[in-house]
Amino acid sequence: MVNDPIPDEVSRHGAYICVRPFASASDGADTASAIAALATRFAVINEFDADGRHPADAIAYLRTIDTTPAAIGDEGLLHATCLIHVASADAGRVTEFCDEAERLLGASAATQTLRGVVRPTKYTSGTMHGFAYAQQVQQQPGRTTPHAFLVPMRKTAEWWAKNWMERHTFFLPRYDEHGRMLNEGHALAAAAGIASLMRRTYKHPSEPAPEGVYEFINYFECADAAVPTFHQVCAALRDVTRNPEWRFVREGPTWHGRRVATAAEMFA
Repeated sequence: MVNDPIPDEVSRHGAYICVRPFASASDGADTASAIAALATRFAVINEFDADGRHPADAIAYLRTIDTTPAAIGDEGLLHATCLIHVASADAGRVTEFCDEAERLLGASAATQTLRGVVRPTKYTSGTMHGFAYAQQVQQQPGRTTPHAFLVPMRKTAEWWAKNWMERHTFFLPRYDEHGRMLNEGHALAAAAGIASLMRRTYKHPSEPAPEGVYEFINYFECADAAVPTFHQVCAALRDVTRNPEWRFVREGPTWHGRRVATAAEMFA
């Protein structure tokens, strides 16, 4: 018997710092300068200028356009005026940056940090990789793909009680004995976004996650013309007649923002 498991090591750590300035906070210029100096100190590269891949040690400045409440109440995300994204293969770098940023922001804003990791996909065969990932949109400059969306979620206890083989079946279409499609499953319901939505998911290090913690932090970027596609994909995934998986999903607020080039623009 060969015991040669597929690697499951964490390859990247990421966090979104949700920022809600206090009503009494003064001009954000000083705060913006402090965050910009912190980015310089940690030598993180601005994703606004990315062209084809995420920077190895990355930061992004995201200014809120609107938020939509959902089943999971989350005041920190729902009322955030901006998000700061930071990511690296070095967990310590991400943790230290977040700790320092929260300290700098503490006098002028309420903060909440959503964290996760990147691991290899679990349910992806070679054929499915070719369908869903091989041709996926890579990160583009903020000037061409200015829209950002964050959709955090967790799954129900009923989902995690299923064995992995049954969970796997929800990602694929289901057919009756005559070959007629009964429902699309996750993969086909989301297919419209493959060509136009840059997507990134951070997962909680353990599954299921502790109560009250998100298991999946899903992030998307797109051009102006693809915003309707994002909403189309979300609607398809949430339609349990098309995608039964969503019976076991509980979402936090959908956050919609704009990618900006500097901390000063984010706090303007």
